[in-house]
Amino acid sequence: MKISRIKIENFRSIKSTEFTTDNFNIVVGQNNCGKTNFFEAIQFFFNGAGRGGLSNDLKFKRQSDLEILVELEFSGAQDGAERMRNEANKTKILNILGESDTVTVSRSSVNVKKRKVFVNGEEVNPGTGFDPALNDFLPKFEYINTKQYYDSVAKYSKITPIGIMLSGVLSAILESNEQYQDFQQRFTDLFEGEESEIKTQFDLVGGKVKVNLQKQFPDTSKVNFEVTAPVFDDLLKNFETTIDDGIETTAEEKGDGMQRALMLAIIQTYAEFRKENEDQGKSFLFFIDEAELHLHPTAQRNLKNVLYELSESTDQVFINTHSSVFVADNYPNQKIFKAEKNEGETELESADDFTKPYIVFELLGGSPSDLLLPRNFLIVEGLSEFEFLTRVIRRFYSDRPIIQIIKANGDIDQAERTINAIEKAFTPLNSSIYRDKQIILIDLPSEQTQGGVTDFLQRNPSLNANNQFFQIPNRDLEQYYPNQPDETYGNWRKTQAELDAVNAAGNKSFTGKKKRQLAKFVGENITQLQFEQEMPIIFQALERSWELAF
Repeated sequence: MKISRIKIENFRSIKSTEFTTDNFNIVVGQNNCGKTNFFEAIQFFFNGAGRGGLSNDLKFKRQSDLEILVELEFSGAQDGAERMRNEANKTKILNILGESDTVTVSRSSVNVKKRKVFVNGEEVNPGTGFDPALNDFLPKFEYINTKQYYDSVAKYSKITPIGIMLSGVLSAILESNEQYQDFQQRFTDLFEGEESEIKTQFDLVGGKVKVNLQKQFPDTSKVNFEVTAPVFDDLLKNFETTIDDGIETTAEEKGDGMQRALMLAIIQTYAEFRKENEDQGKSFLFFIDEAELHLHPTAQRNLKNVLYELSESTDQVFINTHSSVFVADNYPNQKIFKAEKNEGETELESADDFTKPYIVFELLGGSPSDLLLPRNFLIVEGLSEFEFLTRVIRRFYSDRPIIQIIKANGDIDQAERTINAIEKAFTPLNSSIYRDKQIILIDLPSEQTQGGVTDFLQRNPSLNANNQFFQIPNRDLEQYYPNQPDETYGNWRKTQAELDAVNAAGNKSFTGKKKRQLAKFVGENITQLQFEQEMPIIFQALERSWELAF
């Protein structure tokens, strides 16, 4: 049984998001964009508010009147129920499922201690005492966050993965081992038998202690010393893990990368052990925060292969990462999600094969020098142009040579766009094989920035001579869109007054976020004829990019 859909509302920086998932899921995004908040929302679903109780810090922008909702839809519910070992719990689950193979479960801040269950879109009321059955039915949630260290899973205790495994193994051995049973009987006879000399001497010592104790507490009638048979758990308390990777040392002496890999290997083995023993057949959910932490790229790729193997059967894997290694390789049943934060709000979007190269580009550092040879480059000013053009190309020109679009300004809220950002992206390519091929597309410069554009073109005369430089006749892309009314966005084409307007609260009414939303919408809804006839400069820049492509 696996998660097939996730819905989150008002949790930390996530105001509202809903998306479908796959067996192996990768979340990418820059620091502080909300990737960990997504994982902690799932932790809230499984574990509730924790010992500290529900805090307004968990709510979107700390607004106390908002309701946190985390809703998970699970597929393969019938198989999940059939794998349950507790027959009473299994019966309860099958009774509510009927013939449905999907079930939806939600936890809300309104009643954080009780989860709601929905089957076929209808809430079911399974009655009191259902929570143990639900917990038995749901996959085992394993969250490995960046604050979790090797010691937390590898040191022996009754609740750590290594402790559970070693105790289980030793218990199985001792229960059937004749040598241990004989030893335990001899120990009992030696220390506790009626004819035991040790017991006789202990009784004498106890009698003397009793006499002295009676001087303080006259009612004392007996003091007895007993030695019980050894508990097998006690045999493990001083165990040690050693690793031979060319030099045999204890795990504590290895580097952070080896310890991180060992921790993940222990947890993986723990999952397998639980399935073979107390949780046979139960599926696991692995949520790993910054899976690449301390790992060399080669080790990262090996880890991905190991985790992917887990996801091919009953388990499901979610990782968040800053590493291009996890994203670069295509796997069946894999999904990539891009997390971005705009104006304090985290958005999660599914990425496809077309957008994946742009994700890898950003993970590598967002520099053209990091890219691996597309057919050509088109440098644009900002994110609006990027969002618009990637959609237009995907919809109408997917058969043309592959062009990498570079947005010169990563910050969509940057107030003043200058040629400096364009030049920063242009310079590495100008010393490469793309020198006479890359295309630049800019907005009409303002009076303040026109001098910089003129100077740039004078220093690079080949751009105009070779028709590699294009400029739209407007100050902003939004003024160059087709003149088409829309119920949601008003007219696609905006006036300078609309773009410069300030609302009653003193903020710009048309923010960078709104520009980006409009760019996505226009890119998905514009016709090919509209684009080619009503936005001819941009179309010409694309055509020249393809014409010069390798």
